[in-house]
Amino acid sequence: MFTLLPRFSAIAAFAVALVSGLFFDQQPAQAAYGRVTLTIDGVKRTATLVEFDRLKKRRRPVIMVLHGGAGGSGAGLRARRNLGVDMAARKVGATVVYPDAVDGYWGRAKPGEPAPDDAAFLRALATRLIEQGVASHRRIYVAGVSGGGMLAMKIACEQSDLFSGVGAFVANMPVEWAASCNPVQPVAFMLMNGTADPMVPFNGGIAHMPEGPRDVLSSEATYALFSKAAQCSGQRSETIVDRDRNDGSRVLIDHGVGCRAPVEFIKVEGGGHTIPGRRLSGSRGMPVGAQNNDLDGARLMWEFLLKRAPQ
Repeated sequence: MFTLLPRFSAIAAFAVALVSGLFFDQQPAQAAYGRVTLTIDGVKRTATLVEFDRLKKRRRPVIMVLHGGAGGSGAGLRARRNLGVDMAARKVGATVVYPDAVDGYWGRAKPGEPAPDDAAFLRALATRLIEQGVASHRRIYVAGVSGGGMLAMKIACEQSDLFSGVGAFVANMPVEWAASCNPVQPVAFMLMNGTADPMVPFNGGIAHMPEGPRDVLSSEATYALFSKAAQCSGQRSETIVDRDRNDGSRVLIDHGVGCRAPVEFIKVEGGGHTIPGRRLSGSRGMPVGAQNNDLDGARLMWEFLLKRAPQ
């Protein structure tokens, strides 16, 4: 089932939001909101869709945003404020989709039941958006935070035929997926991690996630995996950003050279389980470490992905 609520006044939007339990604070008069419902392996899955300036119905670039695994939902107000993707998407006329994890946690199984197939859900969701005339094939992008970032990397490995750009915040590749990661075609990829992340170890090891512990590769090994898939030369171009000399950290931006698809690694030296310029919330009391203020990391991610989506 696919339902889209047309554009309406700010007052009407607020009333509908109260009934539905959702409230969007980014100029609701200029957006249309919808709900997508799918059933995957007998499990009902949902996502919230946000479209801007839909005066003419046409296919648009789509960016899927995968929330962190702290029991939240895709369209939660805190998550949207943290990431700021709506504003970036409005500028280029893109559609934003916020999928929901089952019970708020990606890939976590209930006792006696198999783990939900989140990758199958995202593929079915992308296919539905193409069928409904919302998205264009190969103009669909996905980025995630923490556990959502790990899932985004799985999508890059398995579904590069459908998703052409992938981003991951504060996440490394789980060891269990690394050996089988073989994108069928180069995929644009950005990784953004802090070297002092107390939850996801920068140098690899056990990540202490709200979903449960996971063994992960190092950030360098994760980046190398996608650099190889993009057939990069192995050389890098590095930019250093240190605008706030009082935050105890700085940002190194590595660009892959000679790649068939752009690959970038944003390394936050001294940074924690946070996004530069944006404070994450909902870690359920887990320590997050230092906050970097040298740039707006979320904006950097959305611009990286959406500039690959020409109108």
